[in-house]
Amino acid sequence: MKKLRRATDSGREDPENATVDQISLFDQKTVTLRGWIANFRSSGKIAFLQIRDGTGIIQCVGDVQELGPEKFEKLKALTLESSLIVEGVVRKDARSKIGYEIGLKDFEILNISPEFPIGNKEHGVAFLMEHRHLWLRSSRQVALLRVRSEVIRAIRDYFDGRGFYLMDSPILTPNACEGTSTLFETPYFDDKAYLTQSGQLYGEASALALGKIYVFGPTFRAEKSKTRRHLTEFWMVEPEVAFMDIYGDMDLAEDFVEYVVQRTIKNRKTELEYLERNLEPLSRVRKPFPRITYEAAIDILNKNGKPAAFGDDFGGDEETVISQQFDRPVMIHHYPLAIKAFYMKQSEENPKLAACVDMIAPEGYGEIIGGGQREDNMEKLVKRLEEQKLPKEAFEWYLDLRRFGSVPHAGFGLGVERTVAWITGVPHVRETIPFPRMMEKIFP
Repeated sequence: MKKLRRATDSGREDPENATVDQISLFDQKTVTLRGWIANFRSSGKIAFLQIRDGTGIIQCVGDVQELGPEKFEKLKALTLESSLIVEGVVRKDARSKIGYEIGLKDFEILNISPEFPIGNKEHGVAFLMEHRHLWLRSSRQVALLRVRSEVIRAIRDYFDGRGFYLMDSPILTPNACEGTSTLFETPYFDDKAYLTQSGQLYGEASALALGKIYVFGPTFRAEKSKTRRHLTEFWMVEPEVAFMDIYGDMDLAEDFVEYVVQRTIKNRKTELEYLERNLEPLSRVRKPFPRITYEAAIDILNKNGKPAAFGDDFGGDEETVISQQFDRPVMIHHYPLAIKAFYMKQSEENPKLAACVDMIAPEGYGEIIGGGQREDNMEKLVKRLEEQKLPKEAFEWYLDLRRFGSVPHAGFGLGVERTVAWITGVPHVRETIPFPRMMEKIFP
């Protein structure tokens, strides 16, 4: 066998560092492939190995005459998830899903795995979550992680390609952003700090320096919720733009979501089909998205047997009823000011309303975007802090943004996990992040 090497350029046609996703480049050539046993069976003097390498799965066929009796017996001793390096000739196979297989010439065993806890049988969710570090290797989870990776790449490419600057916001913060009841508190030397609920406030400061920015990182909410839509740790992208109002914010949000969804369909169709995702609803995610006022949403709820009144906030059930009236994401704008965060701008048309917007995904996946125009009036912002009983001194730095060169500005936050759940069609957000954190889940 050849010396173990690590590829430095995955785009290079190097048969000694072959990967399953590029196997068609090496038809009739001898390649070296590294991976794990995904399945194994033998029939007399022939062994069939399904080998996965992270990019795909390919069948390798071992013949006792080619390998010799001693090598062949070692091959038959391999178990599920054993790791190895194989060398063989790539050849076309019409029965294969990828159109090719490898005829083994040699192999080197790196590790023989004991009985793998997650075998080829049914397991309950609780068991799989306890073995999440191993469950990730399953074809379903690999497909989900590839879609997640594509969504994140699309997010970055969208903003990077439109003049936005990536700005990193701190994880440890001295104050709340979304409300003090959902903060994770931690000691900070002789003081205390909180895990960030959002990078928005720091994003606003960055936008007033650079014009157009986006913050992208983990956020934390100590919500005592066990619904399929909630995690205590999740990733959020938060663009912020100076000199933009609520309507420009909605334009940006719908353009962004259309781009992410359509690009994911294009680049990860194989994975979405493996996950049995119906692509028809996703194909309809095209601009313009319907836009309705909060009061129009109240009317929809009342007409569909879900009593609601002005001042009510919407939960998952209400969002589902509203979304069922549309064939693509719907944007609900101008909620009551009293139920929104202190930084939301008071509507110039109606002082009881906030210039804000939520985007609700179809098919019952709920809110994927929350945002709006920020209050840029110093006096109104101070009043809102007082109304919500937030300590003014903790926000003095934030108030400086209104003291020195205040301008209209707006932005939003999109939760990655809930968006991936919607795009893939999975029922629970716990499968959309490698290691989910929930009320009852901190291990592994």
